[in-house]
Amino acid sequence: MDVRPAAPASRRRRVPMVAAVAVTVLVADQVTKTLAVRSLSDGPVHLFWTLRLNLSFNSGAAFSIGRGMAPVFMAVGVVLLLVLLRAGRTVTTVVGAVAIGLLLGGAAGNLVDRIVRHNHGAVIDFIDFGWWPVFNVADTAIVIGAFLLALASWEREKATA
Repeated sequence: MDVRPAAPASRRRRVPMVAAVAVTVLVADQVTKTLAVRSLSDGPVHLFWTLRLNLSFNSGAAFSIGRGMAPVFMAVGVVLLLVLLRAGRTVTTVVGAVAIGLLLGGAAGNLVDRIVRHNHGAVIDFIDFGWWPVFNVADTAIVIGAFLLALASWEREKATA
């Protein structure tokens, strides 16, 4: 018999939201990467302005820092997923739930690339502006999630001040 107190209703309602956002990001990321591998192997596709779809493989972290350190990034990714899963169980706001879901889905998407796909621990990137490092859907979700998490934290600080 579980004698722990029940989580507040607002917290219980946020967990499915975190999961839904994370799964949506993970699926969108993996589908777009699969399409990129299938469609862009012959070369880049120009869309508009400087935006093109250009297949690349990044064995490093953001901005290709730490190339060749895929095993380290895999271990860090697993730890990050565990931390985010715990945070997802305690989040109480909608913005916080969406932020954690985006971070969780993005981290999981890139970790799937490193562990499951046969790219020697590299992440598949394909969105290329030409003047910015090539990135993917998971990277976008991580950046937006981090921004929303900072915003939620700032709003909480402002409310308690």
